Amino acid sequence: MTPRRRRHGFTLIELMIVLAVIAILVSIAYPSYREYVIRTHRTEGKALLAEVSGRLERCFTRHSAYDHADCVAAATATSEGGWYRVTADPVSASAYTLRAAPQRTQATDDARCGTLTLTHVGVRGHTGTPPTGYVCW
Repeated sequence: MTPRRRRHGFTLIELMIVLAVIAILVSIAYPSYREYVIRTHRTEGKALLAEVSGRLERCFTRHSAYDHADCVAAATATSEGGWYRVTADPVSASAYTLRAAPQRTQATDDARCGTLTLTHVGVRGHTGTPPTGYVCW
């Protein structure tokens, strides 16, 4: 009797099972990852809105009007990563509305929240129509 030779390697069935398990894990993890990235970019837009609002408030303190030339110049900015662009529309002597418009792929990926808004009294809003329970702010 000759001893049996030991086989080395994997069978095709074993490899297919491993690939199926990996595919299932990726199909679960990738949407969660995308949602996390979208929320992170949105946080960048919210931070920029707060920064520009602070600039306008400091300008109002100095000039007693939001529509002073220095204030209007301080009312536009682009976020550090370039995902949001903030503009003030409209700006009057006593009020403003800031709009953070999503840029690049964020504009299509975050259609649920759309453009974020912030007024001079701190009222937050958005132009999108998120599903019930979804929080944009």
